[in-house]
Amino acid sequence: MHSPERIGRYRLRRRLGSGAFATVWLAHDDELDAPVAVKVLADNWSHRLDVRERFLSEARLLRRAGSSRVVQVYDIGELDDGRPYFVMEYADAGTLAGLLADGPLPVAEALELTSLAARGAAALHEAGIVHRDIKPTNLLMSTAPDGGRRLLLADLGLAKSLAQASALTLAAGSAGYQPPEQAEPGSGIDERADVYSLGAVGYELLTGTVPGPPGRAVPPTRARPGLEAGVERAVLRALEPDRERRWPSARAFADELDRLAADTGRARRPGTVRRRRALLAGAAAVALLTAGGAVALVPHRPAGGAGEEARVRDASGRIAVEVPAGWDREVRDSGWNPRALGLPPGEQPGLVVAGDLSRWSDLGTPVNGVFVGVGADGLTGRVDALAHAGCRSADRHAFTGPGWRGTVRVWRGCAGGGSVTESALRPSGGAGGPQVYVQVRQLGDPDATDGILRSLRVT
Repeated sequence: MHSPERIGRYRLRRRLGSGAFATVWLAHDDELDAPVAVKVLADNWSHRLDVRERFLSEARLLRRAGSSRVVQVYDIGELDDGRPYFVMEYADAGTLAGLLADGPLPVAEALELTSLAARGAAALHEAGIVHRDIKPTNLLMSTAPDGGRRLLLADLGLAKSLAQASALTLAAGSAGYQPPEQAEPGSGIDERADVYSLGAVGYELLTGTVPGPPGRAVPPTRARPGLEAGVERAVLRALEPDRERRWPSARAFADELDRLAADTGRARRPGTVRRRRALLAGAAAVALLTAGGAVALVPHRPAGGAGEEARVRDASGRIAVEVPAGWDREVRDSGWNPRALGLPPGEQPGLVVAGDLSRWSDLGTPVNGVFVGVGADGLTGRVDALAHAGCRSADRHAFTGPGWRGTVRVWRGCAGGGSVTESALRPSGGAGGPQVYVQVRQLGDPDATDGILRSLRVT
């Protein structure tokens, strides 16, 4: 079938996804000059009144929730052929399932994300709705005005009013996230069914795997040795097969997760999530984190030279750079997504090395470290457009070294102390070869940027 160009006043850009019952499009609202998502009932189900009613019920329930933690519905309508559609908030930053593609998350991040998901579920419960299908693909991320990310609960296709839930007779949910009462028709459910699913989400974010059947989940510490006992207890309580032994509500689960996250010393501002792969700190400011969960400690130091410099490499072996001794205590080396700078999206080689990676995502916290990522055409323009709130721009100058030439911008007097240097580099021998983005954060003098750029090798 030929794809439509418009639905109502909404100009379609591309298909975001299709399921058995509906297709979701990325569209542009020309009246409000904003991106939106448009969900349309599949034509092969348009004659089924029960399916049509379930489709419209999802829109009504989303609207009833009326929470910033749940995807918002803006409009509803009908195509010329009679199929209904509704228009929703567009979540531009992917899903939790996308984050899990690189394995388990850092513990503090996993706790925070699970807490935010639980608070989204609590908002539904307070509106008298039980979701019945909470899982990573139904937890969306949207870029917040400050460059962080909001977590949004989506896809209420299986959701029901809590007033009706005690009489449900059909099984529902997804394997691995489904509480036992949802697999047993006629047993009835309440908000604790969603608590179980949230526990499964938290388990997966921490371990990288979906828990086993109810009552047979392997303790998370077996998959992630060193995990604190309190974290394990909180997640396993949510996964209790007997709902009387679970957390009594999604809000109670969220409160415990927040307490545990605070104990790690890495809790962030409620309501937003920093980007895992590439985080924008402040309005258009960049403080980049690579993808990948593992932290490699004590990278290789070259023999000799009294250990004044340490050479580190990314996981692909394409990037190598030397940093001052002491900057190399922690490394994440599994890549980045240039989309963070407004460049074409995709996984590219990248690494971040710092004395303390827990400080890297906050420009208000002092740290010595370097980010290097392979970029694309347009990199210089994106670096020129950066602005670091809380710092003063000191200078912009050209760099020419053994293998690279490009633009270097320096900010000094930043809120956390020290300086931030942004560089857009291309091979000095001509147009061929990769462009490279480098960010250097450092405290005090002397300035190490020139030596870092001169040591850089990218193949």
